[in-house]
Amino acid sequence: MKKMTFFTRFVDDILAERKTITIRDTSEAHLHAGDVLDVSTLEEGRWFCRLEVLSVTETKLADLSPLHAAQENMALPELKALIQEIYPEQELFYVIQFCLLSEPKS
Repeated sequence: MKKMTFFTRFVDDILAERKTITIRDTSEAHLHAGDVLDVSTLEEGRWFCRLEVLSVTETKLADLSPLHAAQENMALPELKALIQEIYPEQELFYVIQFCLLSEPKS
């Protein structure tokens, strides 16, 4: 099964389905609609859910919109700043839309 990691700070938003996309560089361009991903935290490698990829769309930093920001559960300026911090000097990205399939049992 394919894997993906997220910063720990995004776990609650993903599990509550407030975050429904992720914006990644070309290293994630191999994903396709229908792929199922085991998802863990970047910092600790702790598994926290399974996601299904709904779509993968190419975009540029300048083309990010308020809709993208809403799907990331943040404001557009915050989203653009975060993307530039994670991927400095890059312009081409992939918007990966996903849905939650399963999460840890309490």
